[in-house]
Formats: sequence, structure tokens, C-alpha cells
Amino acid sequence: MRLLILDRDGVINQDSDDFIKSPEEWHAIPGSLEAIARASRAGCRVVVASNQSGIGRGLFSMDTLNQIHQKMLREVAAVGGTIEAIFFCPHLPEDNCHCRKPSPGMYEEIGRRLRTSLENVPIVVDRLSDIKAARAVGAKPYLVLTGRGQNALKEADGIYTGPAYADLNAVVEKLFTTGWLD
Repeated sequence: MRLLILDRDGVINQDSDDFIKSPEEWHAIPGSLEAIARASRAGCRVVVASNQSGIGRGLFSMDTLNQIHQKMLREVAAVGGTIEAIFFCPHLPEDNCHCRKPSPGMYEEIGRRLRTSLENVPIVVDRLSDIKAARAVGAKPYLVLTGRGQNALKEADGIYTGPAYADLNAVVEKLFTTGWLD
């Protein structure tokens, strides 16, 4: 079975400089839920990996984060999709933990828990920190222009030389047209 790893904010849902602090603030990017459903219906294991420093900043609680994720899972299920697991880092950037992207710890944990290599696994991202973490585990980053993707593309300067995709739906379409999701 294939594995597809997705960042959350800016890839699946609208991002915010003020953080997504409640289920009411979580809004799917048009087409993202359908893209997840298409991939999962094709037999792909879909996993989310997200930095969530709002917890460490005291902006929201673990209970609130769980409510946000429950909303996301319900909305994905409503269009026929499945997210198998959600991994997140609650730490602040200055904590220098191994699980916060751009460190590869969160991705390494996904590989351990799912008992699979992440070599060439597609990881859909909108930030350079996510690209660095993906490369550190041998995965293949796909940059989307939603969220902070436009800024990441401008700042890439050799860090990312691949194509940029309009959104998650465009990445899933690419994976189908190349035969990866057949």
C-alpha cells in the first residue's frame, strides 16, 4: 500500500498568521478534502504531519487540537476519504526538539510507527522547513502554492528545484497521471 504524507495548515486547510486555534477557524482549502478522498479510495494511506506550536505558546489546548482534528476527519470522511493518522509537534521553535520540522523526527516516527521506509514517499508541503525534513528522510517533497507556498518558492534558492503545484488536488492529479496512485 502506498503512503502519502500531508502537512496540515496551508496544504489541507487555510493557514493563519494567528494560528488555527479552534474548530471554527479551521476551513478546508477548496478541493483538498476531495483530493484526500481520491488518494485514499485508490488505496493510499494518508497521514498528516504538522508543527503545532500554538500548544507550546498556550494559544490552545490539546483538547482543542483534538477537536480541530476531529472536524478535519469528519469533513474528509463526508467526501469519502480517510486520514489514517495525525502526527504533530507541540513544541516551540526555540525548544530545538527533534520532532519539529525542519528536523526529521516527526517523519522518522511516521516511518517507525507504520513500519515502512519513507524513501521516495511523497510529502505535500507549503514551507521550506517541511522540504528540508522530507529530504532528510529520503522522501520526495511536493510544494504547493497554497498557504505559505508562494513565499517558500521565492525563498527556495536551490533548496527546492522541483515544480510547484497549485494545490493538493494538483499534486494528487500528478500522482495519478504518473501512475504512482494507480
